[in-house]
Amino acid sequence: MLRIAGYQGPSSILSQGLACLVETLKSDGWKSDIEWLPNVTDHQEKATDLFATIENGSRHIGYMASGYLSARVSELEVLELPFTVDNRKTALSALDHTAGEILTKAVGEKTGFHVLGFWDNGFRHLSNSVRPIKHPKNAVGLKIRTLDSALYLATLDAIGFQALTCDVKDLVAWIQQDVVQAQENPLTNFMGFELWKHHPYVSLTHHFYGVLLLVCPIAWYDTLDQEERQLVAHAVNISTALQRQLAAEQDAITLVRMQDIGVKVLTKDALDMQAFHKCVESISLNARAQIPKDLIAAYLGS
Repeated sequence: MLRIAGYQGPSSILSQGLACLVETLKSDGWKSDIEWLPNVTDHQEKATDLFATIENGSRHIGYMASGYLSARVSELEVLELPFTVDNRKTALSALDHTAGEILTKAVGEKTGFHVLGFWDNGFRHLSNSVRPIKHPKNAVGLKIRTLDSALYLATLDAIGFQALTCDVKDLVAWIQQDVVQAQENPLTNFMGFELWKHHPYVSLTHHFYGVLLLVCPIAWYDTLDQEERQLVAHAVNISTALQRQLAAEQDAITLVRMQDIGVKVLTKDALDMQAFHKCVESISLNARAQIPKDLIAAYLGS
């Protein structure tokens, strides 16, 4: 039995990517049955529980935001440097070549995961329930939910928020209960989790470009014969192309929907981006100093 699972709803671009992977494996003649669970949180699992089951081999393929793993694989912090990626195609191309090879090797050496590919989790933006955020001073006094990533937390604290972390399973509840007044996510998640019902203000800061790792257990991957590896590689290639296409399309589609339902969206030209950048200068410099220079060059070209 091949077990594949994710942590977002069936209509999300991530679930659609995994669904494509499953259907490609089936059409290519994968020999064993496939168990496919789009959203483990519907079964009261946390996203972190999903990652644990993949690493220990109870499940075989799933995705995870890089930030969930960067505490164990410091090289992944190259994907979390704030305000560094402007062009998703350039970033993804780098991950399909040398940068991705370096990261895949590092993840394999430091965890039980084998990286099958890199998916597009979109540019991350700010939303909140209190006021428009045009300048870092507008963030002061607001608690914000983010991923469990040291760089994410430090960046948002430096901007002026009080950054807190929880599993994605608890995101909506935290917002409903006013544990946090703000959050940061790609636009597709803002709509997918229906955060617009609680957060009328969105600032398109592009502060992080989110990358997802499509992963499987190393121990399981090592048991695959050459034919099975080729089937997996083909399914990964097909599903990755679809997932990335959907991610790019969703940004434009979602922005229109948000404006249609009355969300007050501030674009980059309405924000004091220079002030946001200045807040995180030292954090970026300190993080860059800890990342191998060849990896920075391969991913960012500098």
